[in-house]
Amino acid sequence: MELNPIQNRLIYESSPYLLQHANNPVDWFPWCDEAFDKAMSEDKPVFLSIGYSTCHWCHVMAHESFEDKNIAQMMNVSFVNIKVDREERPDIDSIYMQVCQMYTGGGGWPLTIIMTPDKKPFFAGTYFPKYSIHNRIGMDELINRINDYWHNKREQVVESTDEILALLNNRNKIYSYEPVNISIFERAFKELAFTYDKVHGGFGGKPKFPMPSNLLFLLRYWNRKDDNESLRMVEKTLMEMRKGGIFDHIGFGFHRYSTDEHWLVPHFEKMLYDQALLSIVYTEAYQATKKIEYKKITVEILDYVSRVLMSTEGVFYSAEDADSEGEEGKFYLWTSKEIDEVLGTDSIIFKTIYNIKEEGIFFEETNSSDKIMNIPHLKPSTELLEGYNGIDKLELLNVIEKDLKKLFEAREKRVHPHLDDKILTDWNGLMLAAFARAGAVFGDEMYIKIAKTTAAFFLNKMRTSEGKLLHRYRQAIAGIYGLLDDYAFFIWGLLELYQSSFELSYLKTAIELMNKCIELFWSEENNCFYHTASDSENLITRKIEFFDGAIPSGNSVQLQNLIVLGRMTAEEKYFTRAELLTKAFSESLNKAPTAYSQFLCGYDCFVNSTVEIVIVGGLADERTKALIGTVREFYLPEAVILHKPSDESEIDEISELTRNKTMRDNKPAVYLCRNNVCLEPVDNVEKLKNQFS
Repeated sequence: MELNPIQNRLIYESSPYLLQHANNPVDWFPWCDEAFDKAMSEDKPVFLSIGYSTCHWCHVMAHESFEDKNIAQMMNVSFVNIKVDREERPDIDSIYMQVCQMYTGGGGWPLTIIMTPDKKPFFAGTYFPKYSIHNRIGMDELINRINDYWHNKREQVVESTDEILALLNNRNKIYSYEPVNISIFERAFKELAFTYDKVHGGFGGKPKFPMPSNLLFLLRYWNRKDDNESLRMVEKTLMEMRKGGIFDHIGFGFHRYSTDEHWLVPHFEKMLYDQALLSIVYTEAYQATKKIEYKKITVEILDYVSRVLMSTEGVFYSAEDADSEGEEGKFYLWTSKEIDEVLGTDSIIFKTIYNIKEEGIFFEETNSSDKIMNIPHLKPSTELLEGYNGIDKLELLNVIEKDLKKLFEAREKRVHPHLDDKILTDWNGLMLAAFARAGAVFGDEMYIKIAKTTAAFFLNKMRTSEGKLLHRYRQAIAGIYGLLDDYAFFIWGLLELYQSSFELSYLKTAIELMNKCIELFWSEENNCFYHTASDSENLITRKIEFFDGAIPSGNSVQLQNLIVLGRMTAEEKYFTRAELLTKAFSESLNKAPTAYSQFLCGYDCFVNSTVEIVIVGGLADERTKALIGTVREFYLPEAVILHKPSDESEIDEISELTRNKTMRDNKPAVYLCRNNVCLEPVDNVEKLKNQFS
């Protein structure tokens, strides 16, 4: 098939991001051997551009430069040009992002790399404008400089690539293996307390990210230490985020991050992984405090995910863009007049409570200068809906609920942001864990049903005949072999689903995938998991990921999975690898504990007290249901929960914990063990509650 003259090779790709660039005049290649062979034969450097479909500044650079015929012509003459979707190929992105950080001290997207035909980088940066401005070099000048460097200073290019490659390989090896000092938990708490914003919640200044892993760690710290300050930090952050503009009060779900310290003006894209991880945090906060508002917020997040991000096959799309009609946030912003037109006489109440101003909160550049825009938010209000002009609080809540529904219906008529409809195994694994956890804690069978549907899809359509996971699915096409995060996050989801449904097949599959992951990703040299499999494409280095950022690292989640499986099965190989993993982390962890907060959640369960719970009895028996419900009332992040349906069961072949455990006088029973000490089995709710108290 020949290309249309206005199209490039990206037209044949599945990625929404690559397809966005299929009509650029830039002669783009996807990442492929053909591109590098062409670069080699023509002695050209490679221009590698990495981004994702909902990235605002990726759109800006595309519009300014990649859609410009003159810049495109310069690029086509000087380079072989490659586009990569970072969400499809996180292995490539991770390596070259590390390169960018080494060159510049920072990173982000769009990521721009100039490299030799053998994939060795010699220049890195992020966004470049079309023309140089404000001390930022423009694309026109950059291309000319690279041309001069490539043709006239080739020896310096070679020296630069050799040096960066040596540094890169050095950073992806572990040289020190020491036990982690138990004081690491106290150090991490103090570091978080130091950066904690007492006024607005969260950590650090602007921009401010939710950082779910930090909040999960603080909940565990509170649980261990009975430290009320750590719980206050979590609760303040969760409520301030929910009140701010970072939360979509009309359609629900959280935006990516706040551009200010107040959680007010967000970067408007919505990512699947944020919804998953934040719903887990709010679910745990509810379990820890029993405050109904945390359950309500979790339900709102999951409502958004089910309504907008769920495919017809019951799995989840990746993201919604920040932009619509070429403007960031346009879908979410309101003028005071627009609120009046939708709500009529109710608008005064709504505008007071949700801080809608005639003058707006910031000026969004539009064609009409009188459009002063607002983001509905509940800040700086300190108490939500405590009454307004004598109106009863319950009545006021009803009014506001009706107003929000009207605004939602009006907003639905707007042009929606672009939906990135590719389906990723790792992010869906997180969402699987979120729905399963919420289903268990809230006793909601619908959530568990959604989790089962998600799991079934991936087990049926995203595994090869050899049992390997695939990474990406779009428009009925599955592809790209799975990376560590795919295995780690999906195993996490399966373990949560087993403990919410007690269907043994999910535990069995989690074990199979863990064993496959060890086979493909474990490094005997470094005592941790590589980011890529042993049979993956041979890139310039084999990356090791430890850092817990917006998404936790695969190694951190695998530590948790190894510990859970080790305790469930009593298989020493899982504990052995977990211990080796903690030693591989030790040097990095001791330098910056809060950069590894998800890892600390797993390490907490490895070195501190543990809880194992076995429930024996038929799931249809109301007495069993009552015991299970009682167990789930308690916040037990250190617990593993197993179910044995009868005195003789298949699970005994998998788990040493369940063996010899039976019903009591033909009654369902719970066996509780703490710190390797088992308590007397109990067969009623009151006795069980006493054991937890």
